[in-house]
Amino acid sequence: MAADDGSAATAPPGADPTRRRALSLGFGVLAVPVIGAAGYQSIRAADQGSSVRSNLTLVAPAAAGGGWDAFQREMQEAMRANSLVGNVQVLNIPGAGGTIAVGSMKERNTANYLMVGGTGQIAAHAQFDTPSTITDLTPVARVVEELFLVNVPADSPYEDLQSLVDAWRKDPEQIAWTGGGSSDQMVITELALAAGISPADITYIPSSGGGEAIQAMLNGTAQASSGGFPDIYPQVQSGRLRGLGVAAKNRLEGVDIPTMPEQGFDVTLTNWRAQFAPPNASEEDVAEFVTLMEETTATAEWKDAVKRNYWVEVPLSGPELDDFIQSEIDKIGSLIKEMGV
Repeated sequence: MAADDGSAATAPPGADPTRRRALSLGFGVLAVPVIGAAGYQSIRAADQGSSVRSNLTLVAPAAAGGGWDAFQREMQEAMRANSLVGNVQVLNIPGAGGTIAVGSMKERNTANYLMVGGTGQIAAHAQFDTPSTITDLTPVARVVEELFLVNVPADSPYEDLQSLVDAWRKDPEQIAWTGGGSSDQMVITELALAAGISPADITYIPSSGGGEAIQAMLNGTAQASSGGFPDIYPQVQSGRLRGLGVAAKNRLEGVDIPTMPEQGFDVTLTNWRAQFAPPNASEEDVAEFVTLMEETTATAEWKDAVKRNYWVEVPLSGPELDDFIQSEIDKIGSLIKEMGV
């Protein structure tokens, strides 16, 4: 339930919080980024370097502390520890589901910036028709994906995903779902479609983040939820929640929770993260960035980060990455329409 990647917030005034149209609006579509003196100096410093390796700025399109920020800071640490770049800094540019940062990247005069983006920004553009979208930038490399986990309280009568879906089909209004962002809601919508349940019948209670969603589960406000694996799995391990299915094609190594596809439900939406360069990046710049990603993700520091964060490494670049991004735009756009927002 990473709040930045999937967006999270409360329902708009006057909305019925128990209905699925109360979509989490955490993209902050009206947010205006405030880049202080330190951020301004970071931009100036990066603009002064000509080589993408001499002075690199890693842009996190959200405030400090969320999933996009954590990704860039883990990458910064791996680069620094192995002297892969001359100087590397992280610049946070929050707002509008990550699309404010996209607009900033479009204006860069040098290529030595990498912005992490993915599912959340595509959803923000599909939902709010934001003026900037990641297709405005130059894709460099997909790096990892974070999986979603459908779960229920540990004392729930639903022992597996099938029993939950059966009860949901029988009386959709009796199963209230929650989640910490729109990506969580998209997973629930994808499951409804796979189960033959109309998305219009989903009872969805938006939460402002992972912690609030977990509390809604534990106090009985919601009977089921979808959340980011790193947030939910520790609660499963502690015995507070029960994991029923992972939205993924393959099981996570060392995790004894089945995927949703292997249980008969084709739900595979992930919170993937890729690096994007400014539009003016040359083919040589992109090639150097791809090499840098290969070197960084091969380090011991990065491998440790992947393990700690329960990420799945999914390296992809070139034309295949372009095709993947377009397929995600189509899929996410379709899910947003099904959600009726």
